[in-house]
This record gives sequence, C-alpha cells and structure tokens, in this order.
Amino acid sequence: MEKVKFTAMKDGDREDYEFLTEHEIEYASKTAERLLGAMVELDESLSGYQVTRLGHSLQSATRAWRDGADVDWVVSALLHDIGDIYAPYNHDEYAAAILRPFVREQCSWVVEKHGDFQKLYYAHHLGGDPNARDAYKGHAYYDDCATFCERWDQSSFDPDYPHENIDFFRLMVEEVFARKAYDPAVIRAGERVPLTDSTTAEGRNA
Repeated sequence: MEKVKFTAMKDGDREDYEFLTEHEIEYASKTAERLLGAMVELDESLSGYQVTRLGHSLQSATRAWRDGADVDWVVSALLHDIGDIYAPYNHDEYAAAILRPFVREQCSWVVEKHGDFQKLYYAHHLGGDPNARDAYKGHAYYDDCATFCERWDQSSFDPDYPHENIDFFRLMVEEVFARKAYDPAVIRAGERVPLTDSTTAEGRNA
C-alpha cells in the first residue's frame, strides 16, 4: 500500500488510517531536523537590528545555557522567535504551539506570552501599552516570563556577544522533540523550575 484508498476522509477504513498513522509517526520523528533547518531561515527574516533573527535566537539560547538553565529553557529560548518567518504578527503563539507538546507548561506559556512582556521595553515609543504584561499579574509563571525577557530576550541584540552556533544546540533540540507528545511527565502542569542555576552555570562557564 503506497497511498490510502479514499478521496474523502469519511470513506477511509481501518487499514487506511493505520497506514497513515505509521507515516505520521515517521514524519514527526524528524521534527527536530526540520526546525533546525528553519532556524537558518531566520537569517533571511526581519532585518534592521544589529544582529539577524538567527543571531538573536542563538544569543538568547546561549545566555540561557550559560545561566545554567535546563534543556527545556534552552530550547525554548532558541525557538522563541521561530514564528517570525511565517507569523510575524503572532510569532509568540506560533512558537509556543510548536513547543507545547514537548516542554514544560511553564516554558511554553512563557514563550506564548513573551511578546506582551517585551512591550515593556519599546511600546511607549510607538504609542502602545508598555504595561501589557499587567494582564497576567498573579499568574504562576508571570515572574518567569519577566525574567526570561529581561535576561535572555531583550538583551540579545548585541553583535559583539560571543554566542554558540546552531550545532551546539542540535542534541538539545533533538532530545526535546524525541519526547512523547503531551506526556504529563514532561508537561508537568503547574510546576516551576528556576530559569537559572548558579552551580550549573559555574560549571558551564569554567
């Protein structure tokens, strides 16, 4: 069997859908590879900054790694702006949707909301609301998103910052996207993990 028999989904049978499931599982197994390829395309996305969007993403992830962050945080920092390519007006939601099945709820929430939190740094110059983040006050992950933006996002536009390259993060991305999607042991709903770990950071920066 090379293709399903149906031309309308309601006409498919068990054989068809078991066949498709096998193909989907194999395709999904290469998600990390496709994402790493898409990251390179960020070099051709929005311009005007002193660094490319890829450079910004690599700086963010490097800062996270050097801060002693765990793999969920590092990969989230790396991919937080991947939506800039195809969803420039809701890039944060786009990136969060990619990450959500494979990282802690804490991390995907922070990525989803970071666009509003980032407005603190620039919105007042454009007639926007720099306090858009106030809508989330009281949320369990509010402080995490504020810290993510302050330490790793808004500060990562420096052409002189010595960041790691994409291959440095490859195994981390592969580890995250090899996980079982929506595994409760991975999602860990409601659980908070510190963004930084001084002991781990000391070892990484030795």
